[in-house]
This record gives sequence, C-alpha cells and structure tokens, in this order.
Amino acid sequence: MSRPRISPTSAPTTSRSRPPADGDRFDAVVVGAGLSGLYQLHRLRELGLTAVAFEAADDIGGTWYRNRYPGARCDIESTSYSYSFSPELDQEWEWRERYAAQPEILRYVHHVADRFGLRRDVVLGTRVTRAAYDGDRHLWRLSTDTGRAVTARFVVLTTGCMSVPKDPAIPGTDSFAGAVHHTARWPQEGVSFAGKQVAVIGTGCSGVQAVPVIAEEAAALTVFQRTPAYVLPARNRPLREAERAALKARYPEFRQAQRLSRSGTVFTPPARSALEADEAERTAAYEAAWDEGFLNGLLRTYTDILTDEKANETVAEFVRSKIRSIVTDPATAELLSPRTFPFATKRPCLGTGYYEAYNLPHVALVDLRATPIERITPRGIRTPDGEHDLDVIVLATGFDALTGSQSAIDILGRGGVTLRERWADGPRNHLGLVSAGFPNLFTVLGPLSPSVLTNITVALEQQVEWITGCIAHLLGNGLTEIDATVSAEADWGERVAETAARTLYPAVDSWYTGANVPGKPRVFLAYAGGLDRYREECEAVARGGYTGFVLSSSAGGRPGAAVSGPGR
Repeated sequence: MSRPRISPTSAPTTSRSRPPADGDRFDAVVVGAGLSGLYQLHRLRELGLTAVAFEAADDIGGTWYRNRYPGARCDIESTSYSYSFSPELDQEWEWRERYAAQPEILRYVHHVADRFGLRRDVVLGTRVTRAAYDGDRHLWRLSTDTGRAVTARFVVLTTGCMSVPKDPAIPGTDSFAGAVHHTARWPQEGVSFAGKQVAVIGTGCSGVQAVPVIAEEAAALTVFQRTPAYVLPARNRPLREAERAALKARYPEFRQAQRLSRSGTVFTPPARSALEADEAERTAAYEAAWDEGFLNGLLRTYTDILTDEKANETVAEFVRSKIRSIVTDPATAELLSPRTFPFATKRPCLGTGYYEAYNLPHVALVDLRATPIERITPRGIRTPDGEHDLDVIVLATGFDALTGSQSAIDILGRGGVTLRERWADGPRNHLGLVSAGFPNLFTVLGPLSPSVLTNITVALEQQVEWITGCIAHLLGNGLTEIDATVSAEADWGERVAETAARTLYPAVDSWYTGANVPGKPRVFLAYAGGLDRYREECEAVARGGYTGFVLSSSAGGRPGAAVSGPGR
C-alpha cells in the first residue's frame, strides 16, 4: 500500500505547545505514548492533523516505562527491535548490547520523542476512561480521569498488548507486613533486596529475567512456579563497534527484509520436516540454534515444529536435556522441565543464568501444582508444606493480554453499544484494526492481528502506516467515516481461528488464548499466518478501496451512501 512519503526529519505541519483544554477538539486522539503511540502521533502530524496523545503514566515509554524490574530487557535483538521509518535514526543511534536492557530502550524512546518533537503533543498522567461515539456529529467524545474532555474525528488505541497487569488475587495480600511489587508496576527508585528473604511468584518471561538478578543480591530467594517455561539462552553481550558499523552499512536492505519477513526478523526459513532428519542431524541443528541465542532460533530449524506434535517433541526433549545438564539437582531439574504443553505454544523466554540460579544454595523452587499457595500472611506465604517467612514478594504474574487495555476503557459505539458487549464472546474486528459499530476507532497491536507472534516494532509500524494511509484516503476523498462490516469481521475472525487451528497453539491454556484470566472467553487472540501474509492482506484491502469496510461521507450532518461494500 502506498502511503505519504514525508521525510522523517522534516518539521511537522502542525503542532500544539499546550495541553488540551476541556472541550478541545482535535482531528485525532492517540491513547498511549509507548512505541506505537509515538509513531502514530508522528504520522498523524505528517498529515497536517491536530493530534494529541494521552498517556496514563508520568512519562512516555509505555511498556519500557512501566516494566523496570531487575533484568528487564528485550528478547529481540536491539538492532531489530527498533524503529525502521527513519534511516537517519538508524545511523545516529548506538545500541550498546545485543539485547538492550530496559534503561537503554527507554533512553532510545526518549531520544526518538525529542528528535521528532513529539513531547509537546503528549499529555502525561492522564488516563482516557471513556470514549463515546456521537453519530450525529460523526466524532468521538473522550473523557479522562483528570476531568478533561475532548472530541476527535479519529481515535487510535495504542494502549499496548501487554499493559494491563494480572493480579493473582491471593487471599491475604493486603495483610503482608513486607513489600509487594508487581513486575509491571515497578518503583522508579528501584528495590533493594540486600539481606532480604524474597519470593518471586511466576516463571513467565518477567520472572525468568528477574530471578537471576534478584538471586545475586537477596539473602534467600524462593521461586513459586505453577508451570515451567522453556527458557533459551540469550547469549547477550556488548556489541562491538565493528559489528555496529557493519549493520549500519546495510541497514536499508535489512529494514526492507524485516518488513517482508514472516515474523519481523530476518533469517533463512527452513525447508525440511524435523521428522525427515535423523536424530544426530536434528541434535546438531538444535545445538547450533541453542548456541546462537535467538528467541525463535529453534523454530528456525525445521518446518513443522509448531504444526506436528511428534516434530515438536524432538525440540521439547532437547530443551529438557539442556535443563538436566545445567541444573545439578535432578528433582529440581525435573520441576523446571515443561511436560504439559508443546514447545513454543506458550511464549518461550530468553534468559541469562536462569537455570544456573537454581544451583545456588540460597535459591529454592516451590511447585505450586503440588503445594499451592493457600494465602499470604503478615509474615509471608503459606502453602500446605508450611509458611515461608519473607521480606519482599515479587509478582511476576503476567497480563490480561491483547484485549485487556481496550476493555479497561468504557468504549461506546453506535447506539450506545459498548465494546465489552460486542466482545463478550471474544474480540471481533476486521484485520485486527476496526470493530463493526465503532467507526474511525483504530487499534494498533490489538487482538486478531499478528502482534505478539512477531517482532512488534515491525508489526506496529505496518499497522500505524496502514491506519495513516486510511485516514489520508478518507480526507483526500471527502469521506467522514470508515467502519468494518459485520460480515467482514466475522470472516476475518474465522480465518484467524482457522489459521491458528493448523498449528499446535489453540489446544494449550495460555495467555495467547486468554486462559490465564478467569472468565475471559477462550479464543486464540493473534493472527498466526505471519506478518508477511498479513501485510499483503491489508494492502489488498486498501488497493480494493477498503473492501470489508463501509466508507461514508456526510451531508448536512447525515452519513452518505456507502462507497465500499462488505467484501473480504
């Protein structure tokens, strides 16, 4: 799809230097000022629109502002996990590590915001609580927790796919005499564990990153695990000057390859089934992937790791053998070995020293399936085996992924129907972008898009650029609204489900399916067909005049005739 090619270093057409006053009207409102929100704001300003971004936190950065727990870092290589829209930015920024830690990523986000003058259009410490569509005036009315109200023709939700923390709802939490911290709400001033008895509840990606770092400082660390994760070595290290220079020399080609790739990462795809190779060949391939230190390294080895249970088991057993070789206590190694779900059907983790931490004499592992937490007491955590005395409890209990941040806002569409009502049985939208009955309301990295199955920086740029091109099309053709058709969103939902059904993903209880949140509809929440195919789908829809959407104009305040039918 073609989009306006405005130099990323040019000055914005319009800007605002003050916070919006109550009742201000904008062309567009962006909700959230993380990586997605900042890029969307940048693109909207290039169109010459008045735009503002509301951010609930006290500073920009989104995920990388809130998640500052010990060990927090990206699990896609820094040089790939970054914006691609500005060649100048690629050349001027120097990444220090192969996998950047949270402070470095946040510095990068701040640099981007300052370089493109985005801060003046971001209102911090302001949460959008309600968005109601005014069908007579064809605009959205937004309310905030500060009491400020604004209106806008277009609203873009860049609220994050992993931004609503999931609290474990353990009885007695409020009674604990020590400190309780969630990894996604970490204090800015940090937390000292020196000389303290510490518990970490949860062994997903946040827990895996935090455990080794906390273990270095704490007097004693107890990890409470319900389900073990497949943890792959990150092989993190400082980047050498020569390799940074080499990448900068080929960044244009690399960025184009990222955009055309299946997952937003560049590699040669496999050509053979794991079952076609003998055991020695498979083991050699898995050893090489293990040593390379990529999140999807083992998935790059053979074609059927995510589609064939027998092929998947060859990888799963390889990882379990690695755990047994690292963890010295056989019983602990077995507890850390996943056996209840296929490899990568829950998000794998990249770790540094995770399994090695369990060899330390002051680190203990509690199996919550055998001895579940009964309650938190003033002194610590009680299980059927007794009470664990603690000073600090760290909750690494995950998120209400993909739909949580949208459901947290009271969104009312046509006729006062809420998005929560429309999504009561699971999310519905077309292309993961627009839900029927909610015109001019777009979502970036939302449900039923590739999002969490890809390098999200590449995915967010694609979606932001599609949304920007769509808005430009509406404005350029005197159109007022775009809305998804019910038939198109039903068709898209079926295709997302059918694509997932060809993999091992849907049969597993995970946050991919919403199974980690009690009462949440069980739906596979991401498009598993690949970012390359998704990009083609979106571009085809745009080329066809936005098929699957209704585009309308207004005359005298009334919608005009549809100019695009309900095609696929």
